Amino acid sequence: MADPTVVSPAPMTAQDETRSVVKAAGVIGLATFSSRILGFIRDMVLAGLFGATPAADAFFVAYRVPNLLRELFAEGSMSSAFIPVFTEYQTLKSKRDAWELASAVFTTLLTIVTGITILGIVGASGIVWLLAPGFHEDPAKLGMTSLLTQIMFPYLIFISLAALAMGILNSMRAFAAPAFSPVFFNIVIIGCAWFLSPVMSEPILGVAIGVVAGGMAQFAMQLPGLQRRGMLFGFRFEPGHPGVRRIGRLMVPSLLGLSVTQINITVSTILASFFAGGPTYLFYGMRLIQFPLGIFGVALATAILPTLSAQAARGALDELRTTVGFGLRMILFIILPAMLGLILLRQPIVHLFFEHGTFTSHDTAETALAVLCYAVGLWAFGGVRIIVSAFYSLQDTRTPAIAAAIAVASNLAFSLLLMASLGAAGLALATALAAMVNGGILVAVLHRRLGGIEWGSVGRSSLRVLVASVPLVLVCAWVAAAQIWTHPGEWTAKSVMLFVAIGMSVSGYLGVHVLLGSEELGLVWGMVRKKLGRVIGR
Repeated sequence: MADPTVVSPAPMTAQDETRSVVKAAGVIGLATFSSRILGFIRDMVLAGLFGATPAADAFFVAYRVPNLLRELFAEGSMSSAFIPVFTEYQTLKSKRDAWELASAVFTTLLTIVTGITILGIVGASGIVWLLAPGFHEDPAKLGMTSLLTQIMFPYLIFISLAALAMGILNSMRAFAAPAFSPVFFNIVIIGCAWFLSPVMSEPILGVAIGVVAGGMAQFAMQLPGLQRRGMLFGFRFEPGHPGVRRIGRLMVPSLLGLSVTQINITVSTILASFFAGGPTYLFYGMRLIQFPLGIFGVALATAILPTLSAQAARGALDELRTTVGFGLRMILFIILPAMLGLILLRQPIVHLFFEHGTFTSHDTAETALAVLCYAVGLWAFGGVRIIVSAFYSLQDTRTPAIAAAIAVASNLAFSLLLMASLGAAGLALATALAAMVNGGILVAVLHRRLGGIEWGSVGRSSLRVLVASVPLVLVCAWVAAAQIWTHPGEWTAKSVMLFVAIGMSVSGYLGVHVLLGSEELGLVWGMVRKKLGRVIGR
């Protein structure tokens, strides 16, 4: 029974919901941008120290194991299953009921991931044997990968708890602390790479220790926010709690549904182990793809899920259709120009950021090719996150799971077909094609489920984006063709040229949107202007 002293707020209007999503996405995007910048610095440090050497290959294969489980048990399925149920408790029940649910989930999750971590540490050698068949003929490389896997497995515990804290705070429309927490993850890894690795017998072990310490910092940063809101969970072992059971039922199929990209990347990692440097090229290639995807795609999907969940809980399907259409329009507004920019500037970006120390020009060429192949599917990676969020807000995890299973099978087929001719880059292209398959299936089913999506507005938005991208394409193509990228050194001139090109491209893109009277730009600019007004008025 709901607490009679709790007064439910009146539902927001569609315009208010839209502004709320844009504002939340802006906060998350700013925080994610900070994290990605530090992530770039982290990757530059690792590339300079370890290049595409056997130690780097061993680390990235080992990191794939806890990273996949993080997506499965933490930031992917657990968060998406938890937020709709927790939002419903907040909307229809008392704050005490919501806290008891959070505590029961915390205790159950901690028990499960601790057990998985122990099993992973004990069975690390077997896991690596299956995950890196290309290492079988190199016992030293195989042994190092197993050791790194054992060291990094506890990261799963801390990142899972961090994801639960994020889910609670996001459900309460508190986005800043969860979004900024990965900043500390990157700071810790950079610190360990610089100061701990040099004193280790195997320097790469220092980076592995940094991964675990970074996960601890990411969790700890969110605890004060939970305490301020009266949601700091305690130990409450209640696996039979009705809310826990519902989350479990939603979570089981979504283990595959939302995590299809990570599963496909893992398949690529397995096959990439047959190519020298393959795991490293794919890692750095995907890192560049995740920059716009994380700042805008993931930020928007994270911000939109609580709104979709609240609309679904009220049965407001018309509002839900509008919000989904808005989400797709905003994804296209940001992701399509980012995709074109990455495709055209891939070689200069990889050269400038990573070609230092032991990272060679050959490594740059291979990584840039991987970026190209991943980038053609960037729109699908971003769109899928919005569509999957809509399914989870309806507490339907079965449909995304079926679509994901088809996408995983497609990825394997595409990988085996393309790796022979394109090498490791063929695996990146297979991942992009599988994302398109996944997105196509989900869009068709959601369209039928909701009785349509605002395709007219999405189509008009797409046309505006394509027209506005013309100056961006011209500038990026001109810069990419410059001879300076073939010259050694000249890092200052190259940096200035790249960042001026990005600035001119963005200015040209936004300028055309101004001339076209873009609604998406108007929403974003309205929020920025309002924020600036508050800052100036202080």
